[in-house]
Amino acid sequence: MGKLRFHWLLFPFLKLRSSYRRCPLSNRSLIIASVCVIYLLLVVSQAGYSKQHRDRRTDKDKYRHTRGLYTLDNSDAQSDYVDFQTGANSVVPTRSNVVYITLKTKRLKPANIRGTIRPKLRKKVKRITEANSAFTQNKRGTLLRDVGQIQRNFPHKNFLGETKDVHYKLLDIIPTHHKDSQADSHISSIRIYSQRAPPWLSPQDVKAMRFLADAKVLRIKEVSHGDYTSLLIFEGETSVSLGNQRDTQGNNVCGGQCGVISSPVDTTEVFAFHLDRVLGLNRTLPAVSRKFSFLHDGLPGPVLLWDASLYPEGLAAGRATVRMTWGEYQSSLKQKCWHKNISPKPDSDCSTVHHYEWSKLALFDFLLQIHNRLDKSCCGFRPRQEDVCVELGLDAECGNQKHIQLTNIIHRGHDPRHLVFTNNKGFFDRNEDNLDFRLLEGIKELPESAVSVLQSKRLREKLLQSLFLDETYWESQGGRQGIDKLIDVIERRAKVLLTYINVHGIKVITMNV
Repeated sequence: MGKLRFHWLLFPFLKLRSSYRRCPLSNRSLIIASVCVIYLLLVVSQAGYSKQHRDRRTDKDKYRHTRGLYTLDNSDAQSDYVDFQTGANSVVPTRSNVVYITLKTKRLKPANIRGTIRPKLRKKVKRITEANSAFTQNKRGTLLRDVGQIQRNFPHKNFLGETKDVHYKLLDIIPTHHKDSQADSHISSIRIYSQRAPPWLSPQDVKAMRFLADAKVLRIKEVSHGDYTSLLIFEGETSVSLGNQRDTQGNNVCGGQCGVISSPVDTTEVFAFHLDRVLGLNRTLPAVSRKFSFLHDGLPGPVLLWDASLYPEGLAAGRATVRMTWGEYQSSLKQKCWHKNISPKPDSDCSTVHHYEWSKLALFDFLLQIHNRLDKSCCGFRPRQEDVCVELGLDAECGNQKHIQLTNIIHRGHDPRHLVFTNNKGFFDRNEDNLDFRLLEGIKELPESAVSVLQSKRLREKLLQSLFLDETYWESQGGRQGIDKLIDVIERRAKVLLTYINVHGIKVITMNV
């Protein structure tokens, strides 16, 4: 085609050839110059056309191999999707610094734990109702009340009708053909989609959570020990060792790996566990929410890891408890007991607990408004009529606060310097104008690891990531909307606490003990 076009353009030149010899010399020169110019233009245009055609073919080949790619221009940090199959508009890169990133057609695991929820499986589970409603109702009543506290205040009454010996009752409430629907589903309710859990949860925490949520229930025991609340303990089937499970006193409480079943109303135990880990305190026992088809009408309730080290002398002797009054507690704060590993004087009011432990306990209890340890008589806030301290008349003791006994101050038998936060019954419905500041009385230092989280504005993000792991608890609280409401309460109290720190000159120090 190019040759035909070229000869056609040279035809006038051949026509002029006949009259070439008849022209004068000046005219001949003009004609020769014109022909040379025309020839040069034709050559240049032909070369440009060929180069443009080759460039177009090169671009088509390149985009044919980059189908389904994102083109990222580093200069303006924007990306455009290129898809030739759907005919979508594409952006032709005009710069040399274009980066091509191959996209996977399907994500097996979400990249962001926080914003992704695994779809529910539509699996029908047939609920089995056995003739055990009487046990369920009786057990619910025993778990709702602190019987030990009632008996200490009313010693002439015996609510359990038992001595201080340990009583065991193997409960035959698990149908042989259906042990536990949640464990038999082979789908864990602990959602860890990434390669590892959040950094504030240790590998031991993750193992404990998976055991409590997914272990097959072998047997359940109801354990009564003196004037303490009876325990409902289940033994699960697992191949991992969780530590501090075996009973060294021969009480035959747990023969393998066990968990303690709590009432469905004590859901703050699960939230308290995650808050404790996010703040870096590490003082609570692992806890998850779990449903038992044969208990509590299938309602989800907290399950805590059984720790035999809390009962160094056996269940009959009770847990390793620090016994001291409010006055002795305030005196020990001033003396900074065991600070810098200095042994206190024999005549001091110091206990076996390290000074920093009280600061961690005060911060934790204030955020959750747990008053059953440092303020059992409700002297630091306005209690409601249905609160236990009002029902038992404990608020009348506030007139002589120095002699009020602290309760539920627990430590492990082999580690008397560090506390274990148990029975974490918090209150999310208490307004900011009725917070219990008595919990912070006498505290002059707070742990830097916890305060830094409150100041970093990342408390919500971390709590969401942590609580999302426990699917049963997440759904029982109403999903993301319900969890956000709980975190709203903690964030408002955190702001109040930070203001309290600034106003009272509380020191924020490292507490690595």
